[in-house]
Amino acid sequence: MTTRRPLVAGNWKMNGLTSSRQALADIARGADALAGTVDVMVCPPATLVLPFAAAAGGAVAIGGQNCHAEPSGAFTGDISAEMLADAGAAAVIVGHSERRTLCHENDAAVRRKVEAAWRAGLLAICCVGESAGERATGRTLEVVGGQLEGSIPDGASADNLVVAYEPVWAIGTGLTPSPADVAEVHGFIRNHLARRFPDAALGIRILYGGSVKAANARELMAVADVDGALVGGASLHPKEFLTIAGVYGPA
Repeated sequence: MTTRRPLVAGNWKMNGLTSSRQALADIARGADALAGTVDVMVCPPATLVLPFAAAAGGAVAIGGQNCHAEPSGAFTGDISAEMLADAGAAAVIVGHSERRTLCHENDAAVRRKVEAAWRAGLLAICCVGESAGERATGRTLEVVGGQLEGSIPDGASADNLVVAYEPVWAIGTGLTPSPADVAEVHGFIRNHLARRFPDAALGIRILYGGSVKAANARELMAVADVDGALVGGASLHPKEFLTIAGVYGPA
């Protein structure tokens, strides 16, 4: 039986200035007490990756929120996986629903970004999830399965891949699926990984994301095959973020 250490990662999205280093310091201080039981990660905007990586210490890993598929080139405004790694990032989020929806990234584009993350030695946190319309028409597993197949290249392992299930309709809405719904999708993802990567699937962590907060974290994190959380707005508030991560702390 493979033991998967939980991961609680905060996606700050387009929030955070230099003054936000105090929030990171508060998170790092709280994460020290959780060392060895849960991995804690903060994914700030690109402008803060370098100073955050320098200041985080060992208790908090720093990740990026997106990367270009190419290592360099004439891509004004973009950032490569190699640049993130050079700045001190350990991971990068790819395929977030906001990128898929607002920037029209399809599975093939996400797949290239996963490959870019691996090329740069980064952990890829690959997001999948259905819209409200897709759930209403009973297509959740079909959609998630297609995204997994199209977005994850061959060669996935516990060291280079985390999958984050984020139902699009739950992100930033305050709505969350029931524990039974989460269990169904996470179990489906685990089975998909087992089919494609039989030697690695038990070690690959699957996170839940979508309106995760202190009030519902314990219930959601107790669901089978939920190995942590990708936290949005709540991760901007150190006390609440640490409460979510503290679900895995000492009793």
